[in-house]
Amino acid sequence: MIIHWLLAHAARALVGLLQALPLAAVARLGRACGHLVYGLDLRHRRVAIDNLTRCFAAELDRTQIRALARENFRRIGENFACAIKTAALDPAALSAVVELHGVDRLRGDGTHAEPSNRIVAIGHFGNFEVYANLAWLMPGYQFATTYRALTPPALDRVLQSVRQKSGCLFFERRFDAAKLKSRLRQGGLVLGLLSDQHGGAKGVWGPFLGRECSTTPAPAVFALRHDCPLLPAFCYRVALGRWRIEVGEPIPTRSTTGQPRSIEEITLDLNRAFETAVRQDPANWFWVHRRWKPRGKSGPDPSPKAAPPEPGHDHPAESPAPTSRALPHLPEAIPAPPTPTVQQSGTDRP
Repeated sequence: MIIHWLLAHAARALVGLLQALPLAAVARLGRACGHLVYGLDLRHRRVAIDNLTRCFAAELDRTQIRALARENFRRIGENFACAIKTAALDPAALSAVVELHGVDRLRGDGTHAEPSNRIVAIGHFGNFEVYANLAWLMPGYQFATTYRALTPPALDRVLQSVRQKSGCLFFERRFDAAKLKSRLRQGGLVLGLLSDQHGGAKGVWGPFLGRECSTTPAPAVFALRHDCPLLPAFCYRVALGRWRIEVGEPIPTRSTTGQPRSIEEITLDLNRAFETAVRQDPANWFWVHRRWKPRGKSGPDPSPKAAPPEPGHDHPAESPAPTSRALPHLPEAIPAPPTPTVQQSGTDRP
């Protein structure tokens, strides 16, 4: 269709523009777009405010929650724009804008046969696309992840052309299960799995930020099935167009007696790590997704009355999250450490 052709060419032009601009300019442009979207996108603004209210109503007042939601939209815009820019950076340029902490944990401690696979549970924190560009950190290993293709296909091809420059392998969740399993059998794969969204009816149910939700069992399933280390990793924004990646402590997949732990126990341990990361910088996470849907409900979760829409705005409808038919699906979850802080945008404000 002509509209698909036009969309693809517009996307290529946008990619070319963003990759030609300095990173700081790209980050500011992304924040400005996020600020604009906050005002125009009633549905996702409402989802973000509802989620934040449900999680932090006892800790933050309404003004703070709305300020946090606005900053979240700016961050999302900054992250999406910067993901396109950082995809074109070489290792030296990336090292100048990405701090790395805990990478030695990812390299292993020698307890597994080398090169064994690694499963890394990641989420929509900061510029999460940058993980695919860090393969140079682990010579001898192949980085890989799963994704869901965009529609129309022409637009998806543009996105994949940007991503594949990293050398990371991308497996389509619905159609490439056999290819992924075959590659895992070869060993030496660092597989990143987005694990912080609603897991559907077949997910592991448990608390996250004080409320029950479904979480994908995929990281636990792959780690147990292929007997490899499982670690969480997080990307934090530290300044305009600057990030810090932290690789967390390995999540035990076996008990002290050597027996496999249950998928539920492993998944809830991962969720505790994710919750700590959310609370460390709430604006850094993806609040525009319906994370907490009731059991037995794969469609939209009705918005609560706790956070009424801003004056003059209607209550938007919710769209269902994408699901996977071939690979275990993706999300997160648990307790309550420090009180979240509303980080003001300061000089970064658009």
